[in-house]
Amino acid sequence: MDDEAVIARRREAMTDGTPPPRSRGRLADEVYDTLLGQMMSLRIEPGSRVTIDVLARELGVSQTPIRDALNRMEAEGLVVRVPHAGYHIPPQITRHRFEDMLEVRLLLEPAAARRSAERASSDQVAGMRRMLEDMVELEGGKGPMAYGAFGLRDAAFHDLVALSAENQVIREALARLHTHVHLFRLHRDAQVTHLAMAEHEEVLAAIAARDPDAAAYAMRRHILLSGERFRRLFDEAEGASGMAAEA
Repeated sequence: MDDEAVIARRREAMTDGTPPPRSRGRLADEVYDTLLGQMMSLRIEPGSRVTIDVLARELGVSQTPIRDALNRMEAEGLVVRVPHAGYHIPPQITRHRFEDMLEVRLLLEPAAARRSAERASSDQVAGMRRMLEDMVELEGGKGPMAYGAFGLRDAAFHDLVALSAENQVIREALARLHTHVHLFRLHRDAQVTHLAMAEHEEVLAAIAARDPDAAAYAMRRHILLSGERFRRLFDEAEGASGMAAEA
């Protein structure tokens, strides 16, 4: 969810100009989603510092939900708390970390897609379809926040597949990787979103058809192709570093 989405939700919830009470947990979740969107869109850059008071002013909330969201992100390895210096956003993932993540995804996500084709309810399939429809609307959006919002829905689609597989261990393992957060921070490229959409459609079509083999194959193909796209970014960065060293 991007900043504009959070604001829109607040306005829609207002009655007679007075916002209804929200639980501390719900508000912290909104802040968490907002910060994730800002990280994935690179509005909050890797290596930068974030402070609770500044974020509270920017988002128009108290420091409590900001602190709760940042504590959750720290536990998940998405931010690093530095004593007496606030929080810092970790640098981009290394190529070695990227390859490790890819290997784990290839072990878990095709299995999840296979089980989803066997176990997903019609409501869950419809939910995946709605998620892809939301992504289509964002696909043509311009600017970093649209890209970050697309990335959040990309992650949500993969989570829905894992949820419908009815294997909580796989779902939790994939959630801890935060794959989409790290990958979408690497680069903003409209082609990435366009190609991912077509591959997601293939995964969903196989799940909806109740074809476990096709679902597993489509998911494996999607992860491999995504890996190739992002691997090129590391190649380009290493090439640029080599040229700079020679100059």
